[in-house]
Amino acid sequence: MKLFVNMLIEWQGSTEPYIERVLWIDSSGTDVATIDIINPNALPVFRKSSEIEAAIASGDSQVLEVDPYAVFLRAENDIQEKHRQKRDAAWEVIAPLVEDPTGQIFYSHGRGALLNAHEEKTGWTKKTIYKFLRRYWQGGQTKNALLPLYDKCGGKGKERQSSTGRKRGRPSRLTKVTSLPTGINVDAAVREKFSRGIRLFYETAEQRTLQDAYQKTLEKFFHKGYDKLPDGTLVPFLPPAEELPSFGQFRYWYEKERNVTQALSTREGKRRYNLRHREVLGDSTQMAFGPGSVYQIDATIGDIYLVSSLDRTRIIGRPVIYVVIDVFTRLIVGMSVLLEGPSWVGAMQAVENAASDKVSFCREYGVEITEEDWPCYHLPEMILADRGEFEGYNADNLVNALNIRISNTPPYRADWKAIVERNFRLSNDKFIHWAPGAVYKPRQRGDADYRLDAVLDLHQFRKLMILSILDHNKDHRMDWYRMDEFMIREHIDPYPIDLWNWGIRNRVGHLRTVTPEILRLNLLPGEKATVTYRGIRCFQGLLYSCDLALREQWFVRARERGSWKINIAYDPRRLDEIYLRLDGGRSLECCQLIDADKTFRGKDWYEAADYLEVRQQEKERAKSRKQQSKAALNAQMEQIISEATEQTSRDLESAGQQSKRSRIQGIRQNRKEASEVDREDQAWRLGKPEPTGESAKVVPLIMPTNENQETDSEEELDEPVGVPESEIADDETATDSTHVARSQLIDKLRKLKNKKGVDDE
Repeated sequence: MKLFVNMLIEWQGSTEPYIERVLWIDSSGTDVATIDIINPNALPVFRKSSEIEAAIASGDSQVLEVDPYAVFLRAENDIQEKHRQKRDAAWEVIAPLVEDPTGQIFYSHGRGALLNAHEEKTGWTKKTIYKFLRRYWQGGQTKNALLPLYDKCGGKGKERQSSTGRKRGRPSRLTKVTSLPTGINVDAAVREKFSRGIRLFYETAEQRTLQDAYQKTLEKFFHKGYDKLPDGTLVPFLPPAEELPSFGQFRYWYEKERNVTQALSTREGKRRYNLRHREVLGDSTQMAFGPGSVYQIDATIGDIYLVSSLDRTRIIGRPVIYVVIDVFTRLIVGMSVLLEGPSWVGAMQAVENAASDKVSFCREYGVEITEEDWPCYHLPEMILADRGEFEGYNADNLVNALNIRISNTPPYRADWKAIVERNFRLSNDKFIHWAPGAVYKPRQRGDADYRLDAVLDLHQFRKLMILSILDHNKDHRMDWYRMDEFMIREHIDPYPIDLWNWGIRNRVGHLRTVTPEILRLNLLPGEKATVTYRGIRCFQGLLYSCDLALREQWFVRARERGSWKINIAYDPRRLDEIYLRLDGGRSLECCQLIDADKTFRGKDWYEAADYLEVRQQEKERAKSRKQQSKAALNAQMEQIISEATEQTSRDLESAGQQSKRSRIQGIRQNRKEASEVDREDQAWRLGKPEPTGESAKVVPLIMPTNENQETDSEEELDEPVGVPESEIADDETATDSTHVARSQLIDKLRKLKNKKGVDDE
């Protein structure tokens, strides 16, 4: 192996590393001057080149490729002026010695005399000249090897040890005046107290200042006892300031031992640390291979107030804006603007818009475009959203029926979908903040109310959003976009529309289309409904019917075999219809609200849900009233039954002993007699005053003495004789000679009436 100047050779066979540098090779190539680069007192020695080559060949030594002194290979602009001056001064001293082509300086037998003469010539001491030569030889024989090694001064990275009774560090102002030492040296015990104070008082959610944490640490760990105030409060007793560690020492050791990640996480919380302070080493574009690989969707409340299109004097608040953006190209592929709070309705409108024809969509708002201006009407492979609208049963249909993967970011991690989040700010900067009614924060006291400046209605704001999106897609230059080699080769400009068109040509296979009806069916929220004999019941009681259910006799079967559950889809904005998803979401059956529930026609789900919820609450509130009413009814029934039982028992006793058979045999006749009396009681008598409701008096029945004698007119006989039960069932102790039992009275009245009729004839 050939040997070269400055080659590093490591010799094997020793426990400590022994590395030599080749300094000089004689013209015959036989002798080689080398020097140990590690020994601080090393001097050049001669070896035979054949010896070195043989050692390399046998493995007793090896050639090193990494030079530990390569750090001296620096540009002149990176070296301080005063360091260059010291280097040049040292070079002027040794230059005549090392530039001698004969190499006399490497031979030990003549080196001493040569250096003695050079010492007298230059005025530099022999020791210093040796130091310069050694640094030059060991450092690779370059001028920069003579640079001052200040980086090795001062014990950088080493902890200083203090002498007993002596204060480390610069003296304080008080020490300069009084010559008395102030303060203490920080040892391991003091550092432990500092660490505990930092954990207890600084790295906490209270976010105290470092000065407050220092004061709390002194009070907690450096007091000598407590003083007791008159009210019993214990106050830490601190030693004099010169016997305490200073705030500078506290701050120094905190900064030296600080764990930045832990400090920020404990003071601001893990969530805010991940959002604001974590390292950002990735790129969202790497998530997508081409157009349609990943869409990001999110909602925000627009920073602008709108007015009603029906009455422009009425301010209707701020709109909710949904945006769908393609990750690979940054092209905005869909949007929706509505007045409802962030909900599945807004999300499904945005996804539906992303997969719809943009030419007809823009035409609805008076904007004429071509398909090339906004060429996206597709569904993606995956949608990235937050843990909101796309978490739950509603998003399952996109996965199961449309084969779209849904990925939700962790809570409070908006940075995981920063592309769409950033777009909201771009929209604000472009036109929202310059439109009348825009929100300005913070609003100073005395400023005009920006809400009163609102002039745009919802339709006009949507039109502005469309124009802004078209401008973004066509003219938003993204110089920061990391283009791959194929884009660079084809000279693609970093505009969203150009990246989309390039991706459609070169990165295909991610976009898909579906009919609008099937897409809307699978975007609609779902609900469990029950098939009953009265209809398809859902939404806490609304009933629907459809041709399919009638043809297959669902309702008859439900009455015969019992109800069962089915899955339905509905549009929350209108309850007139619900939809049955058939064939795995590839077809549908429309169900109509039956006439019995026509009250809810034309109403949205929120109105119905509100009414049904209020009805449930009223039902709960009515429990007390129902229970109290039931209690009153039961009490009255028990009272009546008790009175009837008592009266019946008394009559049975007065009637004497009767067999059960004798009581049962007369039921039909008794029923006939009772019916006749009841008919007389309930008969209407027009033209006569109604009874006053007062209890009638019992009058004695006067029997006629002569068969031909007429005691009463026929009209008087027709009048019922009042025999109230309350007087019949009087107290058992009361007796009345004129009293006639009810059954006997009825019998006598009947006979008297019959006799009267015979006499008349």
